[in-house]
Amino acid sequence: MRKFVGVAFGILLAATLASAQIPASGNIFVGYSFERTNWSGLNSTFGLPAGKPNLNGWEASLEGKVLPHVGIITDFASHYGSETFNEVPPGGPANVTGHQWELMFGPRLSIPVGKFTPFAEAMFGVAHIHNSGDLPTSSNTSFANAIGGGLDYRLIRLVAVRVEGDYLRTSFFSTTQNNFRLSTGIVFRF
Repeated sequence: MRKFVGVAFGILLAATLASAQIPASGNIFVGYSFERTNWSGLNSTFGLPAGKPNLNGWEASLEGKVLPHVGIITDFASHYGSETFNEVPPGGPANVTGHQWELMFGPRLSIPVGKFTPFAEAMFGVAHIHNSGDLPTSSNTSFANAIGGGLDYRLIRLVAVRVEGDYLRTSFFSTTQNNFRLSTGIVFRF
């Protein structure tokens, strides 16, 4: 009987500790994302003038609350775009198509005020770029970090609309890129 009580107590204790580790609330965000980027590494690799293409794509994130106003987020974004360079030796324009994605993690601080929830975040992770087109194909992976914030507006109890802006820094092709990412979409709360 003593073994049974000990095992039952151990299972109850383990279940209690495990449930304390699982966030009781959080949200999932999915939406459109615009990124103003600096492909200076690609440009210097091929001797091209500086390009600042606009990239369009999507962003998705998952936040789990660890405290009432503090959450841990996982953020994944993917952007696509192209740019034409008119001054490409030996003569003639060249079109370059790029695909860039980022996977980052970090803390988010949010404070609800009525139907609005402003937030600030800092994320760290990895980014990858792949370019193809009229020039030789190139790809590179780098450390990425982002700092920013946004605003959620609650439509109904479990659904909100989000606007978010982040300063995103990457180092593709051994040069630093300072990018701006703007996203908007739907937030599903749990």
